[in-house]
Amino acid sequence: MRRLQVRLCVGWGVEINCGSTLAVRVASGHGDHDRSASLKPLTVDEFLAWERAQALRFEFDGVQPVGMTGGSRAHARVIARLIMALGARVQARCEVFGSELKVLTAGRVRYPDASVVCGGSDDDGDTVSPTVVFEVLSPSTALTDRRVKPVEYAGVSGLLVYVLLEPDRPEVSVLRRSSGWEEETLAGQAAALALPEIGVTVPLAAIYGR
Repeated sequence: MRRLQVRLCVGWGVEINCGSTLAVRVASGHGDHDRSASLKPLTVDEFLAWERAQALRFEFDGVQPVGMTGGSRAHARVIARLIMALGARVQARCEVFGSELKVLTAGRVRYPDASVVCGGSDDDGDTVSPTVVFEVLSPSTALTDRRVKPVEYAGVSGLLVYVLLEPDRPEVSVLRRSSGWEEETLAGQAAALALPEIGVTVPLAAIYGR
């Protein structure tokens, strides 16, 4: 998923929604003024309250919002076929979701491209506790997806597998809690993504075949 970093102006006082920027007006003895020199990170709760009032979606990197942007046609195709393939195979106790729902990691908020949730759910909520999460790589997010998110997702209770998919070739990287998050790579149309954690095997041809 592609992301766009946005500026965050945070001080002390009352939040002011200024489009894609979260600003705070600071009261002083000399009258109210905008103060961007004294910045402090948002908390997760502050971010969630702000983001739920926005027309667009934002992730939270632990300090500030990160705007979500569109991807390429190839990127979108892989996501769509992945969700279709999972939906046709998951057991009744599990559900497949796209990128509309949040996953709360330690001090951060993520929107994975797809997730599989097994167990209880809150139909009115906008967060999930997944068993498996999927990210389709893009040039702007590959570094974060490969180096930052494995640590974040490892800290999510109940999350057993993190899967990264290349958008332009049949290649998948799999990190599992059961193997200490050691990376396993699958490649080629003949390969298959085995997810015994949810009782599913997905041929890569179902995701990448034309």
